[in-house]
Amino acid sequence: MTSQLHALCFDAHDPLRLSRFWAGVLGREAVDDSHGVPTLLPNDNTGFRIRFLLTREQKSGQNQMHFDLTSTSLDDQQQVVARALGIGARHIDIGQRPEEGHVVLADPEGNEFCVIEPGNNFLADCGFIGALACDGSQEVGYFWSRALGWPLVWDQDQETAIRSPRGGPKITWGGPPLMPKTGKNRMHFELAPPAHGDQQAEVDRLVSLGATRIGIGIGQGEAGRAVMADPDGHEFCVLAPQD
Repeated sequence: MTSQLHALCFDAHDPLRLSRFWAGVLGREAVDDSHGVPTLLPNDNTGFRIRFLLTREQKSGQNQMHFDLTSTSLDDQQQVVARALGIGARHIDIGQRPEEGHVVLADPEGNEFCVIEPGNNFLADCGFIGALACDGSQEVGYFWSRALGWPLVWDQDQETAIRSPRGGPKITWGGPPLMPKTGKNRMHFELAPPAHGDQQAEVDRLVSLGATRIGIGIGQGEAGRAVMADPDGHEFCVLAPQD
């Protein structure tokens, strides 16, 4: 048995505002969870929650991961961009070339995301959230495949991608060169141990796969959660049993 991807967490200066922005972009229902954390619920059985945790830390550098949102036509792509801009997004330049068809935006707190042009075969059957695109090594792609029990669906030229057997978004890692880490990531995974599983046993399993344990979560709704880092040093959490 392996961990389940329970949630993707955003650090946010204004969690409620950021949750409302992403609810508007993604068309997901926004609720407060049992810890009072603004949360977007999955809209099918392949998704994961998106949680917004209060932080005082400033964003430094480009995020290690971002959404790639899909579109079905050029008109659809333009509508997605217009909707995002209308509720607080802005255009940004991260070095994309003029001939590239995707549009790069940032949410109200500067978190990058892309709206991909129609006809992208790699994301063709992945839904509106086509991928969570990550900066990371081939080794970390292998780690997350084993950690979640998701098969590799791409492994070429040190680029890797995994996907849940149930479908849904892909998680991709672009391989070298890797961006320098400039502090705690503003987005991180939150894992739930297997049903009726033991948190410590799951932490030990993840360590055996190459993770390291770096502390106990003490932030909003985080008490008792094991804070870990994957082989590239990027943080993630393993939930406590009561969560």
